[in-house]
Amino acid sequence: MTDTPRPSIDALTALLANDMKAVNQVILDRMGSDVPMIPQLANHLIAAGGKRMRPLLCLAGAFAHQGKQETADSRALLLSAAVEFIHNATLLHDDVIDESDKRRGRDTANALWGNEASVLVGDFLFARAFELMVETDDIAVLGMLSSASARITEGEVKQMTMAGKPDSPLQDYLDVITGKTAILFAAAISSGAHVVGADKALVEALHNYGLSLGMAFQIVDDALDYRSDLAAMGKNNGDDFVDGKITMPIIIAWQEGDEAERAFWQRTIGEGEITDGDFEAAVAILDKYQAIEKALAQAKDYAEQAVQSLAIIKDDALRSALTDAAYYTVARTL
Repeated sequence: MTDTPRPSIDALTALLANDMKAVNQVILDRMGSDVPMIPQLANHLIAAGGKRMRPLLCLAGAFAHQGKQETADSRALLLSAAVEFIHNATLLHDDVIDESDKRRGRDTANALWGNEASVLVGDFLFARAFELMVETDDIAVLGMLSSASARITEGEVKQMTMAGKPDSPLQDYLDVITGKTAILFAAAISSGAHVVGADKALVEALHNYGLSLGMAFQIVDDALDYRSDLAAMGKNNGDDFVDGKITMPIIIAWQEGDEAERAFWQRTIGEGEITDGDFEAAVAILDKYQAIEKALAQAKDYAEQAVQSLAIIKDDALRSALTDAAYYTVARTL
């Protein structure tokens, strides 16, 4: 008896490999600047890798309408680079806000070059992203991605206002991750389809896929902060706890906890009074109420919703690859 292969994004990556090479070239070309620190700092982050999910989704959107091409439409390549620049700009800004010193297992740009340089290079990447969008000569996709950029900022600001409030409603958390993560997934894949002429039904279905995928992705990332190690996640274990970030496991544990446990959350996450052993105590409370498992179950539901949105896709290989990508988001927990 053989084990069932774990879901991965390998099929999607392989399907779009040639197009991603072209996108990576656009990224390298557009990071150029007469100010040496700009490409140096930007390349430090972008070269760190990651799954490149957002540009992959943008290319997948174009594929969903056009089918397999020798090379993707040039407008889809430009948009794919744009969404990667938007994503990396937000990472640079986030690391400054969070005072993070690690990203994908490497020193953050702000740890190496300082906060001011990181913020300004983030602004540079945003500007480059909008230049790329304008070059597609499609006002609709400019609107889609500029709206997504605004929603990302709203999500980050709302997350900041929630910090240290373990009694926050679950809906507030869902609003945060919709803005900070899911909306760019949705905009990436739907704009990739739109820019090459897809009809409204396909664009909307792909938007729904991206939104559900992004929700699953972020819930898993947040839940695993209390379970994984630095090698698995590319960040310090327990960062969210120390930073007072309110995520789904914390909200579940607060809602189901007793008075003493709520006092613990208020002291640690609410007031920032964290002592040795508190992180382990937090994990024990989360385990008591199966808060991590319940959050991961929610993520799985979102992954299932994403898969249901794919019925409209005619190409079997693409539909299968996007299905695997959705299940991969939750397979990371196993």
